[in-house]
Amino acid sequence: MHVLRFVYVLWCADQVEREAGLEATASLFKVLGSPSRLYLVRLLASEPSGVSALVQRSEMSQPLVSQHLRTLRQAGIVTVSRAGREAIYQLADHHIAHVVDDAITHVLEGDASDKGEI
Repeated sequence: MHVLRFVYVLWCADQVEREAGLEATASLFKVLGSPSRLYLVRLLASEPSGVSALVQRSEMSQPLVSQHLRTLRQAGIVTVSRAGREAIYQLADHHIAHVVDDAITHVLEGDASDKGEI
């Protein structure tokens, strides 16, 4: 009987851990639910950049880029370092770029298959 209880306790702990992982993943996807933030992630995947460079490359306003970067930073997706007076943003982990690229590829493949192109 003790073995069954031990297995049940392990199963419950695994279930709690799994649910916590799902919650954290859902929070990550919520942050990535903005096309503008996805675009900034893709830009930062190619090279670390300051706000002014991201404004130029994205054609978004400076306040909007700063707001999105703050959200990405709070979610742990980007980090910031200083180069003199300029804040340089970079991806905290390049796995996120792969997740974004895979999602985009998945969507584009779905569009092509819907049109009979695949």
